[in-house]
Amino acid sequence: MNVDDIRTITVGSGTPVHPEWPPGHAGPTWSETEWRSFGSEADNRWFGGTWEGEPGTLDLPAYPYDELCVMLAGRVALTDEQGGRRVFEAGEAFFVPRGFQGRWETLTPSRKIFVALGPFTH
Repeated sequence: MNVDDIRTITVGSGTPVHPEWPPGHAGPTWSETEWRSFGSEADNRWFGGTWEGEPGTLDLPAYPYDELCVMLAGRVALTDEQGGRRVFEAGEAFFVPRGFQGRWETLTPSRKIFVALGPFTH
C-alpha cells in the first residue's frame, strides 16, 4: 500500500449511490445521495464516504448496519418507536446501532461523513 490507497472523503467524491427503500418507507420528499469513497457492501465488512439529503422522512423497520455519522452541515432527527427523539446538527457525531427502529428525519438540507459497519442485513 502507498499514499494512492488513501481516499479523499468529500461530498461529490467517490461513487454516487441512491439507496432504494421498500415502498412506503420513504416520505414523498425523501431525497438522498451517498458518495461512497471506500469499502464495499460486497465484502460485507464496511463502506463509507459522505451523504447528502434534502428535508424528508424515512421509516426504518430495522437499521441495516452499525453506522458512525459526523454531521458536516444541516440538522437531522432520529425518533424511536417509543417516541424518544434526538436532533443532531453540524459539528456533532453520533452512532446508530444495527437494528434501530424508528424514523430518520432530515430537517434541513444536510451533509455527513459516515462509516457503515457490516455484516449488512438488507
